[in-house]
Amino acid sequence: MNKRMSLPILVALLAIFVLGATGAIAQKNNAAGSPVSGIPTFSTDQIGRQGHFYVGGHYVGEPGKETMDGAMYVEVWVPKTVRHPYPVVFITGSVGQGAYELIQTPDGRPGWAYDFVNQGYTVYMMDFPAHGRSQYLPGVDGTVTPPRSGPLMEEVWSGGRPAATPQSDWPQARKQTQWPGSGKMGDPTFDYYAKTEVHGVSGGPRLEKIAVEDIEELIDRINQPVILLLHSGLAATGWVVADARHQMIKGIIAAEPVAPPIEDAERGSSGPGRLWGISNSFIHYDPPIKEASELQTVRQDKPDAPDLIPCWTQKEPAHKLINLENIPVLDVSGEASYHRPYAHCVPKWLNQAGVKTTYVRLEDVGLRGNGHLRKTARKLPSFLWAGSIKTCVKWLACARPGLARRYLDLGTQAAREVADLGCLCHLSDDASGSEDRQRIQG
Repeated sequence: MNKRMSLPILVALLAIFVLGATGAIAQKNNAAGSPVSGIPTFSTDQIGRQGHFYVGGHYVGEPGKETMDGAMYVEVWVPKTVRHPYPVVFITGSVGQGAYELIQTPDGRPGWAYDFVNQGYTVYMMDFPAHGRSQYLPGVDGTVTPPRSGPLMEEVWSGGRPAATPQSDWPQARKQTQWPGSGKMGDPTFDYYAKTEVHGVSGGPRLEKIAVEDIEELIDRINQPVILLLHSGLAATGWVVADARHQMIKGIIAAEPVAPPIEDAERGSSGPGRLWGISNSFIHYDPPIKEASELQTVRQDKPDAPDLIPCWTQKEPAHKLINLENIPVLDVSGEASYHRPYAHCVPKWLNQAGVKTTYVRLEDVGLRGNGHLRKTARKLPSFLWAGSIKTCVKWLACARPGLARRYLDLGTQAAREVADLGCLCHLSDDASGSEDRQRIQG
């Protein structure tokens, strides 16, 4: 009996000891046991439900040794009060933990997932196959590539150091002002950002095909029209998904999607890239084509403006992206981003191909100094991008046709289609909020 009683007695004594020892602290702090100020936590008052699940996946391997491969982790947040009819599906990033990047910024603020759910949107986040919480299968999914180095991230993301070579420099780099902190290794914000970077996977067309199929299954399971929010390298996959599930896509926000069409130009690089115009995978055109080589393309004789590169376009008459023609697109670009020299080439391609696309340079709406809208201070796919772009994207896509015509140069019908995105309108709480409010009410 004594032996059987020993465990409950010990537990009771431990409870008495702990409660007695911490009583004084509890009297000073009603939330005894809560994390201290150094642990970032955020209110979930506006979140009604959360879900975590997987889509896709299939067994691979010889009989008796089959292993699950290709499944994709998905996280969904549902607001307590759903105020907008179209969920937002984030297809963002290239290397990193996709869903996590949407939840918290490197300097400890809530990420875009909170922003959207607090405004009444249901949001879906994902870790692409073979990344983050989506399992990687060695020998099947491709070769693991290392995370980006600190010096490279300083150069490309934060403006913490100049370009390593003249070829990798870009004219707008010196305009970077919005990265929080010094943007250098050793700065707490930069170092935290570096911790979130994980390996990449050179999975090639096979892995992209799996990702497309997984996201298509996700949209099928959602079973209602959605808004796609695309960013950076994974945007190419998002265009293919939109093509395949166009009847379920209400609108697209493209935040510096991977670019430019036809030929790489990132920081002095060259060679084939996005041979289907906005992707490296098949996408429907009209008149129909079976191979990307059937697109007749030509490079501009001169760029549209100084410090930009000439874009590749189609020879007229251009093939149309038939399945995207009825989907309004808002494409935004940061003033200091390494994408800036060619960011305009994607909306140019889309508009020529019949896709109603509005291109917004953030500095034109008062949001200066932003880099590649990457997973920094206010990342839209994840930690929004270094700057206050989130406010811009929301009110620029807001509903009043008069406002849209005034600030986006849209026609009435196009403005209404942008309004149909669900009114991504939000007044910021920072110093620029009053200016935004005046613009919207004006």
